[in-house]
Amino acid sequence: MPFKPNVIAIVGKYFAAGIEQSLSDIADFLQGRGYRVVFEAETAQNIAVQGYETMTPEQIGQHADAAVIVGGDGTMLGIARQLAPFNVPLIGINQGRVGFMTDIALDRVMPVLCEMLSGKFETESRSLLEATVIRDGAEIFHALACNDVVVSRGATSGMVELTVEVDGRFMYKQRSDGLIVATPTGSTAYALSAGGPILHPGLSGIVLVPIAPHALSNRPIVVTDSSKIVIEVISGREVSANFDMQSLTSLSHGDRIVIARSSHTITFLHPAGWSYYDTLRRKLHWNEYPSTIS
Repeated sequence: MPFKPNVIAIVGKYFAAGIEQSLSDIADFLQGRGYRVVFEAETAQNIAVQGYETMTPEQIGQHADAAVIVGGDGTMLGIARQLAPFNVPLIGINQGRVGFMTDIALDRVMPVLCEMLSGKFETESRSLLEATVIRDGAEIFHALACNDVVVSRGATSGMVELTVEVDGRFMYKQRSDGLIVATPTGSTAYALSAGGPILHPGLSGIVLVPIAPHALSNRPIVVTDSSKIVIEVISGREVSANFDMQSLTSLSHGDRIVIARSSHTITFLHPAGWSYYDTLRRKLHWNEYPSTIS
């Protein structure tokens, strides 16, 4: 089916230098081509935008046909979790430092948007994680994660001891600085820096990556994305669970963190010809060679 949006929402990394002009230019460009343009309410408030409707993320989910996100991957993660239940397609424009998900260069945004909105684009679906913290049999915290759920020790404390079950079967007990449970999208984030593998976004898997484990035999492992993962805190001080490094809850001994694939997904729209491998080459500098070869 052709993609024919009517209402397009704009979300921006409003504290980035110079972004106000970029957001205004994009809004004017879209409005000039007949689209109904709305701004995410917090973005609008912080850049003092005038002449455009504002909506909360929930309202955007209910009314928008697409959302244009201007910023970095952190900006994308923040709004993607909120819009996931509504399946609003997301278009990422990179004004950050990394840009695995915000892949359109700011200096090319107008012609690329013009092509995409005329139907020339690639589409892909990304999975999310859903996590619940259980304490004494009661749910005390619940959140979605696009990248990862991380259980970790406090900044000034010693190792944390955790047990891990997968689908009701004991996997291991580990002493470490923590454990990362990541989606394929999150495999290029914290999990990668901790020594985990890169998972193609099309894979149906969840990767578990120990952070600085005491035993070198505790290695990363990929399980099916139909798995139910349960992490229990056995010991450690100032232990916490965070979700995409954007929301956090403190944990106590005996708390259980139940993690599974969410029923929601994220839909990304990319420029025509987009390739995940091109993104990896650019962002991980696979195309760079040393100036001298010995």
